Formats: sequence, structure tokens, C-alpha cells
Amino acid sequence: MKLKKWLSVLTAGVLLSTTFAFASIANAENKASTIADESIYDLLVDRFFNGTGKNDDEQVNTKDPEMFAGGDFDGLVKKVDYIANMGYTILSIGSVFETEKYDGSMVTSYSALESHFGTEEEFQNMLHTYQNRDIKIMVDFPLSNVSPNHEWASEAGFVTSANDGKIQWDLTNTAVQDNLIESASQFVSKFGINGVRLTNIESADTAFLNRMIDALKAGNSNVYVITNSESDANFDAKFYEDTANLFTNAFKNVDLDTDVLETHINEATSGTPVLSMTDTIWSDRFTLSSTEEEMYQPTRSKMSIASTLLLPGVPVVTYGSEIAMNGTAGAEAHQYYNFKTDSELVDYIGNLQTLLNDSDTLRSGEFKWIENDNGFMAFERKSDTEDWIVVINNSSKTKRVNLPVAEIGEGKEIRGMFDSEIIRANKDGNYTIILDREMVEVYQIIDARGINMSYIIALGLVVVIYTTFMIVVMKRGKKRRTEQVNNG
Repeated sequence: MKLKKWLSVLTAGVLLSTTFAFASIANAENKASTIADESIYDLLVDRFFNGTGKNDDEQVNTKDPEMFAGGDFDGLVKKVDYIANMGYTILSIGSVFETEKYDGSMVTSYSALESHFGTEEEFQNMLHTYQNRDIKIMVDFPLSNVSPNHEWASEAGFVTSANDGKIQWDLTNTAVQDNLIESASQFVSKFGINGVRLTNIESADTAFLNRMIDALKAGNSNVYVITNSESDANFDAKFYEDTANLFTNAFKNVDLDTDVLETHINEATSGTPVLSMTDTIWSDRFTLSSTEEEMYQPTRSKMSIASTLLLPGVPVVTYGSEIAMNGTAGAEAHQYYNFKTDSELVDYIGNLQTLLNDSDTLRSGEFKWIENDNGFMAFERKSDTEDWIVVINNSSKTKRVNLPVAEIGEGKEIRGMFDSEIIRANKDGNYTIILDREMVEVYQIIDARGINMSYIIALGLVVVIYTTFMIVVMKRGKKRRTEQVNNG
């Protein structure tokens, strides 16, 4: 890493950590208890990391995007630090059942695990590894659209149709319903799964879905149950088909209409939590849309991910979004993860989620819009103990927002969490926040504290380290020159 970049990273890290000392945020031990407090990182086991070659065979071919790539449970174990450092609280790993296709879309069993992913022991080890880091594991359970070679396919009355090379269960058949409920419940109970996403639910009625949700929660009421389809059933979070498109169309470029986000955002703050995302495992990548707009991808990724995390809702971020992974829906969007890419956005996400995970108020406090105008969004999250202002400037110009002293209060300071900016009341009776284009900042409103000693100490530390480094370099250079003269 170049010296300049290293110093920049060090400064940001020190300043952010020292800012926390002044922020009256909740104790980290107060863990989230509802899905409204969670953030989900969504991946496919096969496409993440190959931890061991012992489960690779002739079906594994990294050069063919339609075949297995080698990712496995052991690979997830080896990358636990990578995911944990980004601060996600739920890891969604797709379907892990025996399948004829890498993405779990051709399931042949609801009891056997896919051998390319690993053994039951390796699966259990992966679960424990993440749970010990306070990261919950969520698994997909497809209610229909499975392989014609599924172990139930020969059962009389189970199959109702076949389309696109898959078979559909008769989800009105009580026997099918009972078997699905039993299989999913046993799987969750056997391994201690923290969450289930029911997929392919289109032909399932609400009564059956509610019965299944109740059964999954009977053994452990803390198990989350969600879906990837619109439904009136009692899922822990609502999914809307248009959400990804709304977020994509709001952030694929600058100065775009962000009013369209308000419907789902307002619902997310008043009722059942709403899943928020810019793309999904099954859709085109967000990057595809922003590329068509000829925008700079790292900035687009930063704006879209930060907005998904900070705006009300349960954020669901597809793996590779932090490295601007591209592609149309399907295998092209399911690229094998490249861990050699720059980690700048990964570090940014981690710092942002440190704030979110440490503050109940910032995640789910009382929400109030301050401004929402063509990409410039400012809103407040408030509780009895904390007061936060979030500003997202997804516009093409530097913007400002005036917060009247009459509303914020006398003798306050507004402190930026990332730039350590201190904003005090001006002569016009406002706290004025100014934010550059395509930037996101989180501010906390606190009682005025005067000089920011933590900032001064942080800068001093950076100067000392830099000076020490330069002295060492100069001494080594002088020593080499002396040696060259003596040996000359």
C-alpha cells in the first residue's frame, strides 16, 4: 500500500474511533432482537470461496459459468473475518440442499446437503463459526420449482405441472404441505438455523404459508422467516417486487427522483419491516444499470449500498456489490468473488455498520424527513437518548441544509462521524450542514463540548507516525551511502 493511502486510511480509522468516544451510542452488548435491526449479506455458497478441493469433481469448472465453481462451507469459514468486518448481522447463503445446478435452483432433496458445498459436519462448523461472531445464518427453502429428479417426484399426487425443466408441487395437496413443513422444520431444528427464506411460493395460499411460518417458529421463536415474493402471510419482513427497481432508478445516476422511495420507506417505519435492496440474487446487477449511464462505478456502489443501509428498512446487499460486480440475471451476475480487488468500499461499509450496529436509534429511532429532492436526502433518527442526522447527497452539486436552532436546541454541536466535522450554530440561527456531491455523512447531535481533543490527538498521532517513518527512511539512506563510500 502506498504511504499516502496508508496514512489516509490510518487517519480515517483513528478519527472515527475517537469520535465514538464522544457519541452517546448504545452498548454493543445490546444485540438486535428483531429483523428490523438486522442487515443481510446475500450470497451463493458456490460462488464465494473454495476452501477445500476435496469436494471438487468433474462438475467443477471455473471457466464455465453454468457449472459449479467450487465454493463451499469451508470457504465461508475461511472468509468469516471478511464478512464480519463489513458488519452484516445475517449471512444469507441460498439453498444448500442437494442440487443439479450451482445456484440451488434444481433441488433434488430437502434433507441431503449438496456434496459440492461440503458435509454436514462442515456445514455445522460453518454455522457455529458465524454464530460465534454474532452473525446469523439464513438458508433458502424452495417450496416448488425443483428438479424432476427430486426424491419426492414419484409420490402420487405430489406433482401438478412441469415448466422450464422443473416440476411444481401441488401446494393445495395437504400431504405435500405437511411434508414441506416437516422437512423445513426438521432442517432448522437439526442444525440450529437462524433464518429461512421461503422461495417459489407463488402457488402457495396464505393459510398454508402461515402454518409453515408457525411451525418453523414453534421450535425457536427467534427464527426469522422471509420470502422473495409479495405475500400477505405473516413473514417477519415484507418483500415488494418493485423495491430493487425503485432503488436502482434512484441511484444509478445523480439528480434522480428519490421521492419514489418514500412509499416503502414510510411503511418500513410504521409497520412490518420492509426489505430494501438495489438488486437481488435473481436479478440483473445494479452495476449493469449504472454502467449504462456511464457513471463511475465505485462511487455508484458506495452511494447505493450506503443508502440501502441507512434508509429505513431491512437492507439486503447482494454479494459482490462492494466490488461493483456486474452482469445480467443468472450465471453472468453470479461471478466468482474476486478477493484481490481494492478493499476501500469494504472498509467503508464496515465503518458505517459499526455505527448502525452500536446504535438502536440510528437503526430504528423515530424517523423524520428533513429534505428529499432529486437525490438530496436528509433525515433525522431520534430517541430519548440520541439524535442523528443522515445526509445523502446523490446530486451533481454541493448542497446545504439549514437546521434551525429552534428545532435542534441551543448549545449543541453536530459532529460528522466520518470527516469529524463540527457544526455549531451560526449568526442566522441555523446549524448549516454542507455536503459535497455524491457523498454520504452521518451526524450526531450532542451537547457542545468545545475543542475536539480527540481530533487533535488523532492528527498528532498521524504526524508522529509519519515523522518517525521519514526519520527511519533517511537514516537507512544515509547508512547505505556511507557503506557505498567505504566500499568504493
